[in-house]
Amino acid sequence: MREIVLDTETTGFEPETGDRIVEIGAVELLNHVPTGRTYHQYINPQRAMPQEAFDVHGLGDEFLADKPLFAQIAQAFLDFVGDAKLVIHNAEFDMKFLNAELRWAKKPTLAADRALDTLAIARRRFPGAPASLDALCRRFGIDNSSRTLHGALLDSEILADVYLELIGGRQPDLVLAGPARARGSDDVAADWRPGPRPRPLQPRVTPEEAAAHAAFVGRLGEGALWGSFG
Repeated sequence: MREIVLDTETTGFEPETGDRIVEIGAVELLNHVPTGRTYHQYINPQRAMPQEAFDVHGLGDEFLADKPLFAQIAQAFLDFVGDAKLVIHNAEFDMKFLNAELRWAKKPTLAADRALDTLAIARRRFPGAPASLDALCRRFGIDNSSRTLHGALLDSEILADVYLELIGGRQPDLVLAGPARARGSDDVAADWRPGPRPRPLQPRVTPEEAAAHAAFVGRLGEGALWGSFG
């Protein structure tokens, strides 16, 4: 199962009043394990960066001036996410911005049911408790000391750790495979079951130890539990 943990940074709170995405960061998970593949892109919002947004992100007009427009990176973004489930903290916010930008770029939008909202998961698991990304890092003992400013890639990497804890800890689907499957064999039947060893292991008890044990059991009497094991 492929999932993309995703975060965006924006100039404000509402795309329909002119706010735009300025950064996208995403981390790929495969069967709940990070693969090391990431997506990261700064974007020119074609508008001045409000001071309050600069204070949060640290991204200024000069820095963003030579970055590509969203329309120029839209297809590369869609290619990276593919048809994977999107894991997002406060998903409604990011999906609202992503779909607005995709519409303006005349690209397919993202279906709402593709988004898995970690904020909603956290509120269900811990009713009444703080559910911000920083609060969840504190709860799970995840180091977020480098998060002095909001950055999309860093936040998505931290969110990946938080998400795995929310769904039961790292690698919740990890199972021990049979020996042939563990070596990467593709021809192991799906219903493989362990069988008896073709050659029994040699006992490691010495004759002296076996004799001492038999003498000990003998002293326990005929009603001793050990005698019922033969």
